[in-house]
Amino acid sequence: MAPPSSSVNHISNPCIYERKSRFMKWLSKLFKSSGSARSSGGGSSNSGGRQPQFLGEESMFWHIPRRSMDDRPRTEREKEELDHAIALSHAEGLNRPNGQKWRADNDEDLAWALQDSLIPSNPPYAPQPYNPRGYRLCAGCRRDIGYGNYLGCMGTFFHPDCFRCHSCGYPITEHEFSLSGRDPYHKSCFKEMTHPKCEVCHQFIPTNGAGLIEYRCHPYWSQKYCPSHEHDHTSRCCSCERLESWTVRYYSLEDGRSLCLECMESAIMDTGDCQPLYHAIRDCYEGMNMKLDQQIPMLLVERQALNEAIVGEKNGFHHMPETRGLCLSEEQTVTSILRRPKIGGNRLVGIRTQPQKLTRKCEVTAILVLYGLPRLLTGAILAHELMHGWLRLKGYRNLNPEVEEGICQVLSYMWLESEVLPGSKYMPSTSAASSSSSSSSSSKKGERSGVEKKLGEFFMHQIAHDGSPAYGGGFRAANAAVNKYGLHRTLEHIRLTGNFPL
Repeated sequence: MAPPSSSVNHISNPCIYERKSRFMKWLSKLFKSSGSARSSGGGSSNSGGRQPQFLGEESMFWHIPRRSMDDRPRTEREKEELDHAIALSHAEGLNRPNGQKWRADNDEDLAWALQDSLIPSNPPYAPQPYNPRGYRLCAGCRRDIGYGNYLGCMGTFFHPDCFRCHSCGYPITEHEFSLSGRDPYHKSCFKEMTHPKCEVCHQFIPTNGAGLIEYRCHPYWSQKYCPSHEHDHTSRCCSCERLESWTVRYYSLEDGRSLCLECMESAIMDTGDCQPLYHAIRDCYEGMNMKLDQQIPMLLVERQALNEAIVGEKNGFHHMPETRGLCLSEEQTVTSILRRPKIGGNRLVGIRTQPQKLTRKCEVTAILVLYGLPRLLTGAILAHELMHGWLRLKGYRNLNPEVEEGICQVLSYMWLESEVLPGSKYMPSTSAASSSSSSSSSSKKGERSGVEKKLGEFFMHQIAHDGSPAYGGGFRAANAAVNKYGLHRTLEHIRLTGNFPL
């Protein structure tokens, strides 16, 4: 069958007929213009080689390279052909007038677009997200901010509603805020977290004249409070020394002292309640081969009666400003607590007292202890005063205050240790012995609560860290001697020399 047109017959290479795209139209024009340029420049010297002819507007013929002549991969061949087309376009642009040079740039862009179209649809690497200029990602929700309002902070961006306080979770709308690391906070939230509050008035502790936060802190309980509360008549517990909080009221005793709720739980209020504890501690002395040969009366008294007895006492060294116990050697008339007071609101009222004349039958007249103190503190005072009595009954005379008060503090500390830390090597616990007390408090029945144990540890801390030369310095010297030589050898050395063994 004859070919449709004689213009096709002279083509020596096989060809493919296909639909003509917009880009292929451009490419065909590119080759046609470059071919016509060469024909006009070189004449018809090469009449045997013709350019492909175009059949209408919608179809074309295109040479196919012979596979037998070039075995390279298809992509490599196409790249070479593309480079060749770009080079021809550049050459054509150089021969054009200046007014037509922009077409070469446009042609180059289209050629690069052709190269991109030759890249496989599934590249061997993960595509990177394209972020145009001005693109902002919210550091809160991790979404595009777009063209809306945004906040810039710490080198990142936020939607206004995504910039939130790390403490309360609400958006930060103020112009000023606080930073901790990279976490933003409302200034009020950050102050709530970091600025110390007074544990008495529960307000932020104010700054002093230098702009510094100044406060007082109890060395054991770590109770922080404003310095002003030391002078504004805020009540302080007479036992544990903690200041009264504005939200929790203390009990007021008739002699003017205050007692916190925790100390009130195990407080001993009259002489009858204290007798079982007193006899239990005497038994502890006997168990350490330190029996008291005389029956020494023991009385619970008010603060005024104790202070009056101190004035009438000729001998002894007394720890000021508050004396809690006394070992009497003189005959006196003392007002003791006969019946415990009743609770009326936050006051203890209706206390019943009676005067009692004390006659001297031995070196010790009586032992007086301040009423209204917790069981462990009352027992520690009894152990201390009983040691004074034992020394006088055993003939220890004219001891200096550091030696006498120091060794008495050691016995007080040893008793507390046996109560707080059962299994003491010196003293057995008196919890079981004192369980016959008529009080309903569980702490008086030998069941050591966490609160009472903490109080006992505080009383031991008080003894060990006392700053006075006689009570504090004396205890530390006596305790070192007892730990090194034992209690009985230390006592014997004191009897012979009046001093602690070195």
